[in-house]
Amino acid sequence: MPRLFIASDHRGFADKQRLLGMLGNSNVKDVYEIVDLGPTTLKPEDDFNDAAIAVARSVQTNPSSRGILICGSAHGIAIQANRFKGIRAICGYTPELVHLGRLHNDANVLCLSSDFMDDATMDRSVSMFLSAEFLPEERYIRRNARLDEENIY
Repeated sequence: MPRLFIASDHRGFADKQRLLGMLGNSNVKDVYEIVDLGPTTLKPEDDFNDAAIAVARSVQTNPSSRGILICGSAHGIAIQANRFKGIRAICGYTPELVHLGRLHNDANVLCLSSDFMDDATMDRSVSMFLSAEFLPEERYIRRNARLDEENIY
C-alpha cells in the first residue's frame, strides 16, 4: 500500500492535525497508509526545513507514495522539498492548480498554506491531489525528466 506522508512546521500544525483527522475518517485510509512525520506537539521555534526534508526523503525512497506539507506560506517547504531528486512539490493554493500539477507535472508533494487557505479550499486541494492522475503524454514525461537533470545551469 502506498503511503501518504504528512508534516508541518508550527504555523501549519493545527491544519496538519485537522487534516489527519479528516483523512483518517475518509476512504483515503483504504488507499494510502497515512504517516504523520510530525511534529506531534506544537513547537513554536521549529523550522519548516525539517518537515520538508522528512517528507521529501520519505517520498523519494517510496516512489509510489505522496506527501503533504503545511507551513505559513507554502513557499519555504516547496523550495526545500524540490531540492531532492525525484520530488515534484507544488504549492496547492487552489484545487485547479493542484489538478494541473498532478496532470502535467506528476506532482508527488503538495504544499499548503495555513495563512492563505481556508479549511474548505485546503480540503478540496488535498482531495484533488489524491484523486487526480498524471497524464503520461510524451511532452510531460520529457519535461518532468528534465527537472532532475544535473549541472544544467
